[in-house]
Amino acid sequence: MKLCFNRDCCHHLATIETAEWLVTNGIGGYASGTVAGLLTRRYHGLLVAALNPPLGRTLLLTKLEERVSTGGQTYELSTNRWADGAINPVGYHLIDHFELDGTLPRWQFALGDSQLEKRLWMEPGANTTYLSYAVLSGGGPMHLTLHALINYRDYHGDTRATDWPIATEQVSHGIKITAFAGATPLYLLADRGEISLAYTWYYGFDLAVERYRGLTDREDHLQAATLTVTLQPGESVTLVASTEPAPDLDGASALKRRRGYEQSILALGTQLQPTAPNWVQQLRLAADQFIVQRATPVDPGGKTIIAGYPWFSDWGRDTMIALPGLTLATGRPDIARSILLTFAQHMDRGMLPNRFPDAGEVPEYNTVDATLWYFQAVRAYHAATGDDQLLTQLYPVLADSLAWHQRGTRYHIQMDADDGLLYAGEPGVQLTWMDAKVGDWVVTPRIGKPVEVNALWYGALRSQAHFARHLGYPSAPYDTLANQAAISFCRFWNPSTGYCYDVLDGPDGDDPTLRPNQIFAVSLPDGLLSSEQQRRIVEVCQTYLLTPVGLRSLSPSHPHYQGHYGGDQRQRDGAYHQGTVWGWLLGPFALAHWRVYQNPAEALAFLEGMIPHLSSHGLGTISEIFDGDPPFTPRGCLAQAWSVAETLRVWAELGR
Repeated sequence: MKLCFNRDCCHHLATIETAEWLVTNGIGGYASGTVAGLLTRRYHGLLVAALNPPLGRTLLLTKLEERVSTGGQTYELSTNRWADGAINPVGYHLIDHFELDGTLPRWQFALGDSQLEKRLWMEPGANTTYLSYAVLSGGGPMHLTLHALINYRDYHGDTRATDWPIATEQVSHGIKITAFAGATPLYLLADRGEISLAYTWYYGFDLAVERYRGLTDREDHLQAATLTVTLQPGESVTLVASTEPAPDLDGASALKRRRGYEQSILALGTQLQPTAPNWVQQLRLAADQFIVQRATPVDPGGKTIIAGYPWFSDWGRDTMIALPGLTLATGRPDIARSILLTFAQHMDRGMLPNRFPDAGEVPEYNTVDATLWYFQAVRAYHAATGDDQLLTQLYPVLADSLAWHQRGTRYHIQMDADDGLLYAGEPGVQLTWMDAKVGDWVVTPRIGKPVEVNALWYGALRSQAHFARHLGYPSAPYDTLANQAAISFCRFWNPSTGYCYDVLDGPDGDDPTLRPNQIFAVSLPDGLLSSEQQRRIVEVCQTYLLTPVGLRSLSPSHPHYQGHYGGDQRQRDGAYHQGTVWGWLLGPFALAHWRVYQNPAEALAFLEGMIPHLSSHGLGTISEIFDGDPPFTPRGCLAQAWSVAETLRVWAELGR
């Protein structure tokens, strides 16, 4: 599938400065920017390297200021918006065509009677970015000048110009830049032309998206090198930015490797029908972007899942929710196996970590549901593979986890012996997926017995009973607990509203707020409640929460509803689960709709609401969140693992 922008679209700045591309390297590093070439985020860059894979992400090469002289004319290909609001240069006027070829961006510039092509890709498994420039047509030579703007900062940070004593030295085919003693060097190399040293600050890049997010919206970058080269028609030059001293400078072979890698992803046998539409196939490539290496002492080749680009690391909850869609639906059970084993090594007091902090500190365990989603992931993996060896290996880990949940673990997470439901929470801690917190303010604390947590608790007990029977272990204790939880789950039904309470037994009693969490009582494999109650849940979610791109996190009729997501952190997090639409919930809703109405075509039609979005924000992928009010503008991360995964998983299940 190729996502394309024609000349008219490319000359409309409002369109192409919000259309963002993403290229990844499989170890946590990435390159990202806008079709316009304009910086709008602090996270944009041509090489954001994972110096401690999959974390330690550091901006090394920000952008290139590109100039071409040909036929007596000089053309500025770059586009910048500055602190005073001025846009200069305006190179987007020269873009004749843009396309996403797989996940790789390609620009074509019209320069008088000449055509110049620009491509960008990364080497799989390496902090290496390639940029190639090729003269497609023209009556004479092109003189190309590229000013390389560098940085060396954490990808969450920002930079102000200082007297920065970087160390630079000429090396074969280019230069080596060392930001400070002990820093990882950046190599800027080219297969032809001349790379010379430079030292010029570019002041005051305007970052519009950061301003919208209430963050610092100005940044400076240092020009540390200049590439000059003359190209004849049919010739090309490849610039390589890398943390490795000797990357392959053969651009043609490097591009062939990258294309071959993506073709191998698409060639895998999957749970998806070969007739799955092109946009679903595009999401298979998007799925691969989230799968990265996380080495462990037990498995140096261990895998994990980045929750979202450009700013999330790997989160336990997101990983387990996303695993079936990103790996099993796409024909990569070996990756699923590695991830399950990797996270099993971090199980502590019966809990999976919520996230691995960027700086590599001790993992955080403030989650009640990540471990319960782990049971769902193991169940899906075993159903797809029949891998009894792994199930046998994980069985005692799962049994120990359930025992901890019964007797009690962190944050008052404990089964209530009176009704068999799972209680969780204490003041000041956010434990469910609705986890926004600003300082000491937990926006949606949901202390008590959340509805989706108990649907997952019931599912974990049923899964373990199934595992026990399959492996020849006693299953009766788990069946007994599951039966008790199923009977008690009926307490969630609120006859006065005709749908489920969101939380039972909270500090203020039972919470009747209409939220989407109850959809899991229908969508998970072990259905709960009566068929009529399930129908009513789907009906009320469709009426009040459903949008073309996901479910609202709160009913618009609620006084706390916020239909617009933006502002500083307090404003954004205050709206995060108070009406904001979440793309990942569209999959569970479609599956729940199918379970109730048994009409797969109608259920799949809900997923097709994502199609226009694939070419409007994060190109070829699915965003994290959207405004609750029309036109449902995409917000948050431009690419979110569980948004892509749940669309793929449910399409695979319903499209058979």
